[in-house]
Amino acid sequence: MQGFFTWVVFIPMIFNGGLISTYFVNSSVLKLSNTHWALILPLLVQSFYVIICKTYFRTSLPDSIVESAQIDGASQIGIFFRIVLPISLPVLATIALFLTFNYWNDWYQALLYITEPTLKPLQALLSSIERNVEYMLQNAATLGVSRNAMLSKLPKQSFRMAIAVVIILPISFAYPFFQRYFISGLTVGAVKG
Repeated sequence: MQGFFTWVVFIPMIFNGGLISTYFVNSSVLKLSNTHWALILPLLVQSFYVIICKTYFRTSLPDSIVESAQIDGASQIGIFFRIVLPISLPVLATIALFLTFNYWNDWYQALLYITEPTLKPLQALLSSIERNVEYMLQNAATLGVSRNAMLSKLPKQSFRMAIAVVIILPISFAYPFFQRYFISGLTVGAVKG
């Protein structure tokens, strides 16, 4: 039966519901357009993270610990919060780091669901600037301006790279907060006692 549920989780990684149905559900049914939830909820649960957790729990969580807690009379919820959750902090930190990078670097969800300029994230702004600059440079002649005159009025390459640095710096500061969980994850099974 576990193999069946693994396939149920794995198949959406290959064949998803499609862009039109996802957009319809998120914008019309859930009414997420022009909200911050439109950037958060569609990326919240992904099959890849479920498979990572399943693999971690099967390989790193000894059955003897859970069985001994059951013998001592602990409830399922008590076992989860007192034993399983503290042991699984490394995998949760890994997923949190992946989600942090994923959310921070995502501009596509904003392109789909956000039309309000004040709600757009920095990545969507940078993507918009890059697309507009490329479009104006390619169509300078149709706009009645020479390419050199257009280049003098557009944001310089250094300005666009400064925006990229502003985008990169905050996420580079996120890693040290997760690092101690990675190190503790390496040493989880090192001490017997």
